[in-house]
Amino acid sequence: MITVTIYGLDQFVVGRLSQEMTPSLARLYEVDEDEINFVAPENMVFHKGVEQTSWNVIVHVNAPMKVSVLQDDVARFILTSIGDVGIHKTIEFYYYSQDNRYTKYNDDYPRYITEENTVGYEEEYEDDDECDDEDCDCHHHHDEDELFTGDIFEGIDLDKKGR
Repeated sequence: MITVTIYGLDQFVVGRLSQEMTPSLARLYEVDEDEINFVAPENMVFHKGVEQTSWNVIVHVNAPMKVSVLQDDVARFILTSIGDVGIHKTIEFYYYSQDNRYTKYNDDYPRYITEENTVGYEEEYEDDDECDDEDCDCHHHHDEDELFTGDIFEGIDLDKKGR
């Protein structure tokens, strides 16, 4: 398993990079595409208190020791593939022994969620008339983006200073 963790980029950008880069990384590492994963932690990169997101991107690659000989080619590929979505890029490689890795896959489910194996879900309500009260808390037939037009201070005693 090869895990590429990218700090300092938007999660959706990392998702797109994962889609674009996985086939080539798998070829470079001579592994099946199922062995490549990207992680996009919800984070920001800082330097001296100033946010560096997209300006300074940090990439950590965790991979089995046996593929360390490919490090230079992989580094060039990743740096090029990130392109202009990151201004400055740093890659750090971390290698592990296969003896230090454990997995357990559940055979009742596909290994990965894909567009082909996802099921759409849409909640249906049999009786939209089950409540006619505007103040009810059933959200299925009330627009959740409605503006509140009541008195937000109702029931609160305010002194002369408005506190």
